[in-house]
Amino acid sequence: MDSRLLHYFVAVAEELNFARAAERLGISPPPLSRAIRRLEDELGVPLFDRTTHRVALTEAGEVLLPEARFALDALQAAGRRARRAAGPDRKLVLAVKADGDAGLLEPLLEHYAARPGALPVTVRLCAWREQPRLLRRGEADAALLHEPFDRTGLDSETLLEEGRVAALGPAHPLAGRDRIALADLGLRPGGLHRFLEETRGVGRDLAQLLTLVALGDTVAVLPASVAGRYPRPGVVYRPVTDAPPSLLAIAWPQQSRSLATAALVRSATDVAATARGTGAGAAVPADATARALPSTGERRTGATDAGGPAAQPLPDAHA
Repeated sequence: MDSRLLHYFVAVAEELNFARAAERLGISPPPLSRAIRRLEDELGVPLFDRTTHRVALTEAGEVLLPEARFALDALQAAGRRARRAAGPDRKLVLAVKADGDAGLLEPLLEHYAARPGALPVTVRLCAWREQPRLLRRGEADAALLHEPFDRTGLDSETLLEEGRVAALGPAHPLAGRDRIALADLGLRPGGLHRFLEETRGVGRDLAQLLTLVALGDTVAVLPASVAGRYPRPGVVYRPVTDAPPSLLAIAWPQQSRSLATAALVRSATDVAATARGTGAGAAVPADATARALPSTGERRTGATDAGGPAAQPLPDAHA
């Protein structure tokens, strides 16, 4: 299947308008329409329902769209990885959302750097939910991210499980309690994920979000480790006793055969196991703002062992 045809298909599927898709691709609508017809003829199924007023994906088109995106990302990723492997300065890229590492980032980098033959690691700070796309496109070799996430084309290992806290302004009616339940926030366990997504859209980063909390403009539900790592005036953290746990994982592309990436993953699991053993961050003080943990390698969080073997393990690293 011609990758150019898939590229054209994705553009039309995302725009649902041939004129806009053609403008986006830098071509005119007639050749774009012919290319889509050629793809449909090759597959033997219609991909779009076309009328004079609307364009909609057929059932076959709905199935093809995520597969086409994945295939195009995989082609781009293969080229990027090949160029990086042949480059003079080999390195690993670890994607992390700022403040989304549960305190594991620094000890992970230190642990990996101590391995024989360790490559330099570049930390790529990214936006919420951006890590899977960076992995699939070959722009990162591994990523620290919170579950759930889009696992298409990825393998992963759960590192840490921790409770959640509500971040409240001091004047909030719930701030005077030692602990609260989801119902106190008007939430049900099944609705927490949507609430988290909505909350993250309020501020561009954690600092902005906590500022809005302190002003009384919003309430946030966060991993318990945030309370210890980011105490600040005007923000009160309270344990949410019945919230589903927050799960931190490390993920990498399924097709990766990089020994260096395998060693980085193994360092992450080792550091997480140490954090779980110390129990650091496993509990949040019930009174007022949680205490700050040290800013050294002990700045970690942990809980019970939630990790299991990856579905397709990376090759053994020479450590």
